[in-house]
Amino acid sequence: MAKKQDILALDDIKLLVDTFYTRVRADELLGPIFDERIQDRWPQHLDIMYRFWQTVLLEELTYQGNPGSKHITLPVSNEHFDRWISIFYATIDELFKGAKAEEAKWRAQKMAEMFSSKIAYYQQHKGTTIL
Repeated sequence: MAKKQDILALDDIKLLVDTFYTRVRADELLGPIFDERIQDRWPQHLDIMYRFWQTVLLEELTYQGNPGSKHITLPVSNEHFDRWISIFYATIDELFKGAKAEEAKWRAQKMAEMFSSKIAYYQQHKGTTIL
């Protein structure tokens, strides 16, 4: 395997996103939820994820959107977010090392915490959002 480097360019983002979502789709807990929601729109979803992480990690402003509204109605719990983080961290650690790789893990953890709390609130309060 090639020597690991940091996440420095769009090609690195694409490698991260493609590897991560291949693993998510194969996961028995997460795969069915993602496939149910995304259906045949995987190319579009992956493109959005490339632009999202390109904006977040490389500070190249290519993403505009409201990710909260896309996730609030997902039928998920902490178990799902724990698995998502586990797969994300493993993917980062296998492919990259460096400051941006660590930042990606930190940001993913913060997003998981935020989405988890908002989704739980939505579920407990019969569809009321705190977005």
